[in-house]
Amino acid sequence: MVVVVHGQQYEVVENFRNGWQAEAFRERYVDILMRYDYIVGDWGYGQLRLRGFYENNRPKVNFDQKIASLHEYLQEYCNFGCPYFVLKKITPERVKNREGKNKKRGEEV
Repeated sequence: MVVVVHGQQYEVVENFRNGWQAEAFRERYVDILMRYDYIVGDWGYGQLRLRGFYENNRPKVNFDQKIASLHEYLQEYCNFGCPYFVLKKITPERVKNREGKNKKRGEEV
C-alpha cells in the first residue's frame, strides 16, 4: 500500500499485528520525519510513537539511525510484541517504476 503525506509518497513495507492506522499516523506526523528514508511507528499503552531511520548505505550516519538497527530498536525500546509498521519513502525514480507496473495510486493521509 502506498500513502501520501505532505506530498511525499511512502510504501507500507511492514505492518506487524495491524499496527498501521492511517488516522493515528496523520495525527502524530511531524514534518521533521520527511528527512528520513523510513518511518517506524510502534504502539505502547495506546499511544503511537514515530521514529525515523535512514537507508543502510548512508555515509556518516550512526548504525542506530540506519534501518538495519530496526530489530534492536524494537527489542530495546518497544513493548514486547507490540504492533508496529514500517513506511519506506518512495523516491521519484521508484514512483516512475511503480507507475509502469500499474500499481494503485497512493492513499492521502
